[in-house]
Amino acid sequence: MNIKQAKDYIESTVRLYLKKDEFGEYRIPVVRQRPIFLLGAPGIGKTAVMEQIAQDLNIALVSYSMTHHTRQSALGLPFISHREYQGMKFDVSEYTMSEIIASIYEVMEKSGITEGILFLDEINCVSETLAPSMLQFLQYKVFGRHQVPDGWVIVTAGNPPEYNKSVREFDVVTMDRLKVLDVEADYKVWKEYAQQKGLHAAILNFLELKKEYFYKIETTVNGRSYVTARGWEDLSEILSLYEEEGMKVDETLVEQYLRNDRVVREFTAYYDLFNKYKKEYQTEEILAGTAAEQTAERAAKAAFDERISLLGMLIDKVLSEAREDMEISDYLMELVGCLKAIKAAVSKLSEEELKTQTVSVEQMLENQMNARRKKLESAQMAGSLSEAERRKGKRILRFLEEQKKQILLEGASGEAAFDILKAAFDGLTAELKQKTARTRARMENLFAFAEKAFPDGNEMLILVTELTVNNDSARFIGQFGCPAYERHNRELMLQERQGGLQEEIAALHLEGI
Repeated sequence: MNIKQAKDYIESTVRLYLKKDEFGEYRIPVVRQRPIFLLGAPGIGKTAVMEQIAQDLNIALVSYSMTHHTRQSALGLPFISHREYQGMKFDVSEYTMSEIIASIYEVMEKSGITEGILFLDEINCVSETLAPSMLQFLQYKVFGRHQVPDGWVIVTAGNPPEYNKSVREFDVVTMDRLKVLDVEADYKVWKEYAQQKGLHAAILNFLELKKEYFYKIETTVNGRSYVTARGWEDLSEILSLYEEEGMKVDETLVEQYLRNDRVVREFTAYYDLFNKYKKEYQTEEILAGTAAEQTAERAAKAAFDERISLLGMLIDKVLSEAREDMEISDYLMELVGCLKAIKAAVSKLSEEELKTQTVSVEQMLENQMNARRKKLESAQMAGSLSEAERRKGKRILRFLEEQKKQILLEGASGEAAFDILKAAFDGLTAELKQKTARTRARMENLFAFAEKAFPDGNEMLILVTELTVNNDSARFIGQFGCPAYERHNRELMLQERQGGLQEEIAALHLEGI
C-alpha cells in the first residue's frame, strides 16, 4: 500500500482502539490492541503521517527513535529498594520509570490531553541488550515495570533489512503480535502532499517528467546511491532560501540532498532550464493577461518538456495564491467567532459597568488571547499542532493584540471599542475580497492562455485535473468561483462520458444490426 492508504488505515484503527463502551471501558481490551508496524523504505513520510493523524483526531503524539535508546533509557535505571517480608529485611533491585513512559505522562500533564499515539520509529534496529524486552512491550505495552497508560495506541515503524544494516528481522513470535503494513513509495500520493506543502515548482515539474527519479535506491561500484522523498523536500527548502539570497544553485548543493550522480546532474541542468523558461516566458505577464501574442505562439510550437514545464510554473503560481487566500479565509472565519463572543458580551454590559469599566473590552480581548495561547501551547505540547493551525492561531493573536493597543490608545470603551474591532475586521475582509478577485482573474487568464497555446493537446486536461485534485484550489473555486474552470471541466466530463458511451456501444457489436 502507499503512505496515504496506510494513513487512512492507521487512523481508522486508532479510532476503534479508543472507542469505549457505556461504562467508559475500551471496547478492545488493551492487551488485544495489537501495535501497528509500518514497514517501508526510509524517507517516504512515515513520521509526517503520524503527525497528521494526531492532528486529525485531536490526540497527542509522542515520538521516539529506538536507535537512540539503550536498555537503561528505555527500561529505566536499577536502584536498591529496602523491603521487609514477615519481619525479615531485604534489599531488592527495582527500576526507575522508562524515559519513554515518563514522556507520555509529561505530555498528558502539560497538554491536558489523555489519549494519544506512542510512535516508535526504527523499532527493528534496537540495541542487542534491548531486543529481548521488545516482545514483552509489544504484547503487554510494558517498558520495564511501567505500563503505557490506557488510551495510548502504539504505532511502530522500521525499514526492511535491504535498506538498513542495523535491522534485526523479527521472528514469528514477535510478528504475530503486530499489525504489519508494508508501505511503498508512491509519487502520485507524494505529489498531493508536496503541492499542499508548497514545494518548489522546479522539483515538482522535474519529477512530473522523470517520475522514476522520485524514489531511487541502488547499489553501484561506488557504494549505495539513493534519492528519497525526504531528500526532495529538504532540497526544496534550501532552494527557496538560495533564491531569496540570490545565491547560485549548483551540483555541489544538490548532491547534499540527492545521493545519485545521474539524478543530481539532470536535476541541476533542469533547474537552470526551468529558470530560463521562467524568465523568457514572462509568467507574470501571462497570469496578468498582458502577455504578447508571440508568447502563446512559441508555447504552441515548443517541445513537450518545455510545454509541461511552462504549464507547471503557471499552475504552481496559481495554486500558491489560492492556498494563501484560503488560509486567510480560514483565519477570518475563526476570528469572526471571537468577535461575535465579544459583541455578545458587550451588549450585555449595564450602563454602570460601561461607566466604571469593571468589565472592559480590552480585558475581553486579553481573555481571548490567553485562551488562544493555551490552546496553541496544549496542541504544541501534544505534538498535534499542524503548521496551518499554528499560522492561523498566530494571526488571530496578532489581530487581537493590535486592536487591544488601538482601543487603549483611543480610550474607547463599550460599543465604541467594539466598533474599532469591527472596522479592523471589515478592512481585512475587504482586502481578502480584492485578493480573491485577483486570484480568480489570474486563473481565468491562465485558461485563456492555455486555450491559445494548447488548443489540441492534453495540457488543458492537466490544468483542470491539477486544480481539481488540489485541496486549496478546489476549495477556492468552490467558494469564489472560476467560470473558465467550470466551463472546461464540464466539457472534459462530457467528452469522457461520450468516449465511455462509444466504448459501451462498440462492446455491444451493434454494427451488423
